[in-house]
Formats: sequence, C-alpha cells, structure tokens
Amino acid sequence: MLLLPVPVRRFAAWCAVLLLATGLAWVAVRLCVELRTAVAPALLALLGTALLRPLYRRLVAAHVQRSLAAGLTCAAVLVVVGGAVYIVVAALVDSGDQIVASLKTSAQDLARHFGAAGTSLDDLASNARELLGKFGSTAASGVISGVSVVGETIAMAVLALLLVFFFLRDSDRAVGTVRALVPRSGGDMAEAMARRAFGAVEGFMRGTTIIALIDAVCITVGLLVLRVPGALGLGALVFVGAYIPYLGAFISGAVAVLVALADRGFVIALWALGVVVAVQLLEGHVLQPMVQSRTVRMHPAVVLLALTAGASVAGILGMLLAVPLVAAGVGIVHELQERYAAESSGTDGPAGGS
Repeated sequence: MLLLPVPVRRFAAWCAVLLLATGLAWVAVRLCVELRTAVAPALLALLGTALLRPLYRRLVAAHVQRSLAAGLTCAAVLVVVGGAVYIVVAALVDSGDQIVASLKTSAQDLARHFGAAGTSLDDLASNARELLGKFGSTAASGVISGVSVVGETIAMAVLALLLVFFFLRDSDRAVGTVRALVPRSGGDMAEAMARRAFGAVEGFMRGTTIIALIDAVCITVGLLVLRVPGALGLGALVFVGAYIPYLGAFISGAVAVLVALADRGFVIALWALGVVVAVQLLEGHVLQPMVQSRTVRMHPAVVLLALTAGASVAGILGMLLAVPLVAAGVGIVHELQERYAAESSGTDGPAGGS
C-alpha cells in the first residue's frame, strides 16, 4: 500500500469512506422499511413536535404544568386537524362531482382531439369491465388489503399522537438523552448537531404550513373570482399538496387548470393558469425567502432527488418525510462546517499573530 502514490492512496481512502457510509445508510433504510410501523409514527411525531413546540412553550411559560400543557396541545391538534379535515372533506364532497365531471370532460376532449382509432372512452370502459370480470378475486383481495392499510394508518396516527404528547412533555430531557448516547468528549458537538437538525425541521414545518395556507387562500380566491366550479375543494387540494414541494403544487395546479378548461373554456383556463403561476412565483421569490430565511434552504434539485428517493422507499409517506429529513441532514452538515471552520481559524489565529 505504501508503494502507491499519495493521490491514489487518498482516492482509495475516500472510496472506503464512501462505501462504508453508503453501506450504513442502506442498512438504516432497510431497517426503517422493515420496522416502518414503529419508525413512521416516530418520524411523524417528530414533525408534529417541531410544528407544535411553540404553542407548548407558550403554555409552559404561562405556568401550565408540563403534562397538562402537552395534553392541551394535543387536544388543540385534534380540534384543528379534525376541523380542517372536516372542511376539506366537506369541500371535496360538495364539489367532488363537479371536479370529476370536469376532469372527465377534459379527458373526453383530449381523447377526441388526440385519441387514436379504437381508443375511445367507451372502449376503455368495456376493457375495464372485462378486466374486472377476469380478475375479480384479485380486486377483492386488493380491497381486503386496502382495509388493512386503513387500519394500519389509523393505528399509526394514534401512536404518532401519543408520541407527540411524550415528546412535548419530556422535551427538557432530550439534551440529557442525546449526551448519554455519545462519549463525554463529543457531548457538546452531539447536542449542537441535534439542536441544529431539530431547528431545521421546526423551521421547515412552520414555514411550509404558512406558505401552504397562503397559497391555498390565494388560489381559492382567484378561482372564485373566475367562477371555476369546486374552488374550495381545489384550494384544499393545494393546501395538502403544498407539503410535497414542487410536485404537489404542480399536480394541484394542473387539476385546477383542467377543471377551468372543461367548465369555463380556454380563456378562463388561461386565467386560472396565470393565477397558479403567479402564486407559485410569489411563493418562490417572496414567501420562501421571507418565511424560511432563518431555516435551511435547499436547492430544488436536492428537493426533487429527496422526493424521488422517498417515493421509491415508502411511497407517499416517504415523499412527506423525505424533505424534512434532508433538511435535518443539511442542518447537521452546516453545523459541522461551522465548527470545523471555527476550529481552523482558532488554530491559525495564534500562528498568524506570532
């Protein structure tokens, strides 16, 4: 090994480090996938804790006992989330038929103008009926598995809410727990990295919620002015989709434009497209720099790669968790860079002074 040139030895060392890090990351991902019923609620609870901690802090500052403050925070979450879900579901139920009919009309128009011979909607419907008749048992098993998925999702949501309560109540012990898991010499660095990671997630969740609310309100008002049917339901779809950066906004905006095209014509569809594009420009150039200026801001390419990786690992849940986790990782990297830069400047300072 000593006979090799220094650049080759450095390259080999970096390759070994990268292989080791990749192997550890792959093992960690596989363990998370195998233990997803426990890992997913814990990660969702961390996101919920990051979003709800300001309210919990205010209650504790008002001399409310910690357990009671955590319980009140969780109760407030149930009320707010339950009310929001009711509003969203009611809006989608009231306008769902209009949205579906509009999308169907758009699909018929597209099939009429671009469809090939023998590919009409009636042919597709008859083929679908034949497939359902042939694979009825498969569909039945799919329904059963879907019911089990719904039950698993409810159980994970309940577990996540309970974990939010414990994370909030015992947040004062988090620093001691982090220090107990690392050697004494690395306690300060581990604490700083944990604080930086959690701060990045906290800022991401708070900023995303504010931006999602502003986007939904602006697009809903624009669609109401244009008299696009199902404006409230489309606005609710925009709010939910905003938690999946870029991709969610693209999908919800495309649905809004298609509905406007089907029911209000080409000119109104262009106006709806202008509203969606204007809101996205407002988000990208004004809201994100203002709201998330104190948090970790990531390049769009990094966000898209994170979404792709999260979707390949855990589907929609992975897409929801990927960006906050990457934000935490970027925060840790920034903390390490700042510490090493401070150590380097502190080492070089005395030498330069002498």
